Amino acid sequence: MHPAPSVIAFSTFSGLGFGLLFWLGFGVPAVSGWSAFAFFTIAYLLAVGGLISSTFHLGHPERALKAFTQWRSSWLSREGVCAVAALIVMAIYGAGLVFFDAAWQPLGILGALLSLGTVFTTAMIYTQLKTVPRWHQPLTPFYFLSLSLAGGALLAGQITWTVVLLIAAGAVQIATWLLGDKALKQSGTDIASATQLGGIGKVRAFEPPHTGTNYLLREFVFQIGRKHAQKLRVISFGLMIVLPVLLLLLPFSHLLAVVAVLAHVAGVLASRWLFFAEAEHVVGLYYGKR
Repeated sequence: MHPAPSVIAFSTFSGLGFGLLFWLGFGVPAVSGWSAFAFFTIAYLLAVGGLISSTFHLGHPERALKAFTQWRSSWLSREGVCAVAALIVMAIYGAGLVFFDAAWQPLGILGALLSLGTVFTTAMIYTQLKTVPRWHQPLTPFYFLSLSLAGGALLAGQITWTVVLLIAAGAVQIATWLLGDKALKQSGTDIASATQLGGIGKVRAFEPPHTGTNYLLREFVFQIGRKHAQKLRVISFGLMIVLPVLLLLLPFSHLLAVVAVLAHVAGVLASRWLFFAEAEHVVGLYYGKR
């Protein structure tokens, strides 16, 4: 699929923001007053900024509020409901820490779970799509959740948890790539099933359905060379997992911590770009693009 910058920014930064809110909800780190204000400001800038960026990919952003009405059937709507609920609950919890030096822990735990639920619903928007076999697998939610928790722990300054969760996220990332590379072939979908002409005989693409482009080709048919994809995988994995882990294992310094955060964010952005760029929508088969 075509990697839209707004969706890449949304899924990366909102995941980091809600990941940090998860840790703050459980009182990690134990902050209050201006320190709490600083942590919550960072979390809200990432989470809310990411959510706002997602609206730039909508054809009619002014209709975004209508998405909240479809929560019974739409994971996008459930994501919106969870996000708003998490932000409201965590705002109340954060206000207690900042202004009253009071940790209202039940609210914090509820907000943490809602924050994690928001990341899960985001993942399910993609996991549910049978038309993208690479996404339609059980590991997709773990991919989003593991990076959100690891990134949140990194921003929260929890070195031990960060190292453990980054290693786990790295394992999930590798497994996601390996299974994803086989997903389209194992789905059994091919040009014969895409065109519904398999009953006649062997189907092959002779000419494209039309000479010009259209919405489907712009949004759902994007191809990246295998060599380029492999290079980007190495770069994203090195920045997202390997470099932060190595830096965190060194004697602590604020400079190394900042570099670790920046490297991780850059790696997640690259990984998320690949997540969309390598997604093989089955509509591409109809156009002879797979």
